[in-house]
Amino acid sequence: MTWTEHIVERDGVRLSCRDWGGPGTPVVLLHGLAGHAGEWDAVARSLSRRHRVVAVDQRGHGAATRRPGDVSRTAYVADVVAVVEQLDLHRPVLVGQSLGGHTAMLTAAAHPALPGGLVLVEAGAGSPSPDLPTAIGAALDAWPKPFPSRGAAVEFFGGGAVGEAWAGGLEERDGGWWPRFEWDVMVGSLAELARRSSWDEWTSITCPALVVLGQSGVIPREEAETMLRLRPETEAMSIPAAGHDVHLEQPDPLCRALYGFLDQVDGGRSPEELEQQRR
Repeated sequence: MTWTEHIVERDGVRLSCRDWGGPGTPVVLLHGLAGHAGEWDAVARSLSRRHRVVAVDQRGHGAATRRPGDVSRTAYVADVVAVVEQLDLHRPVLVGQSLGGHTAMLTAAAHPALPGGLVLVEAGAGSPSPDLPTAIGAALDAWPKPFPSRGAAVEFFGGGAVGEAWAGGLEERDGGWWPRFEWDVMVGSLAELARRSSWDEWTSITCPALVVLGQSGVIPREEAETMLRLRPETEAMSIPAAGHDVHLEQPDPLCRALYGFLDQVDGGRSPEELEQQRR
């Protein structure tokens, strides 16, 4: 199955969406910082057998507007709402990894009638982290600019599926392979996370939620435990042999977890029954 590109525009910002089609409850996939919609291809291809799947290049990333004027958390949330409304996605399940998971969480909190469910992949409510923008900026500074070849980029990012996915976010121009984002836009997108946590938003969410962590991921155990204590109805799981990029390192176990969660959200109804209900 292949995808079709849809362009969603909001306040002069272009968002590029990979629409994989499919029946059943819609799923919106949101990548992390410095990522791109193509990271989700393996997951999207699997889920689209039973669900309408849309993966989004968010503002400042990939094929979206590269230098948007606003990189606030509110702007990212409003973009998700625009995608859902313009593509007519009824009560989608929002699935986000890392910063994309944070965006999905804030969207569910600010617009409780919009999502049918929420999945956080290696994402949490967090705590103020003043050093975060500097640390991420330094990590991005370590990227060769440009990479001399795509193969060199794959190797730099660790090889295998992870390296291929990250290299897939580069573009070839001027004799090299360059990131499809601007350094200051990425760092600016983290400014609010450096100043505050999102516990109020987490506890205000009303839709079903699933938290998926990598066994060797970056979310502190204490943070995950607090999230579950504050919302004990939340489902949670840890995926072995996975770090922060769960969707790239272990897509099959993640897909199984997503299918199980989606089946619960759908109440056991088939895609055909759900489609008939929406009509």
